[in-house]
Amino acid sequence: MRTIVRGKNLEVPDRVRQYAERKFARLERLLDDRTDAIVELSNESHRSATDAHIVDVQLVIDGKTLRSTASGASYQAALDVVVDKVERQAIDFKEKPRVRARPLEEKTILRKLADGTAEAARERQIVKTKRFAIEPMFEEDAVARMEELGHEFFVYVSAETERVAILYRREDGDYGVIEPIVAGEYTKGARKSTAKH
Repeated sequence: MRTIVRGKNLEVPDRVRQYAERKFARLERLLDDRTDAIVELSNESHRSATDAHIVDVQLVIDGKTLRSTASGASYQAALDVVVDKVERQAIDFKEKPRVRARPLEEKTILRKLADGTAEAARERQIVKTKRFAIEPMFEEDAVARMEELGHEFFVYVSAETERVAILYRREDGDYGVIEPIVAGEYTKGARKSTAKH
């Protein structure tokens, strides 16, 4: 990128020219060698001291001109502001061709995301927590209670093992029992039960 610093009815001091060139050098990562930044400095004495120093920038990218202006108490202050503006413009300009090339449906989704009107993808979440007292019961009592409630599963404490068990209805219509084990504990052997598993 080529940076041209010039004054409008004034001689640009070397320190200001060097400052402008340093500030605009940060845009080189965004822009190529065919880009020109024309930086024009002027002073308007009829303005207040806080904004009498004016910096006008024309950024020529691929034949298109982007313009930006800032004022400040010094040229350095105005340059700080205008470089930020020009950088945002350059980023927007570089990203626009990709957005224009997208299909209409994708553009619509991107616009909705940008303006905050898009519906967020709904994540599954826990919406209800139930706490209830459980008392020891035999499997046949658990089956009867589950049927009475009309549930697909039922949590109870087995009167035989004194452990938590989960009774559930299988796809074939029979029942199954899950007996959780803690820390790898495992009991071998057949279970005595009137419920099928």
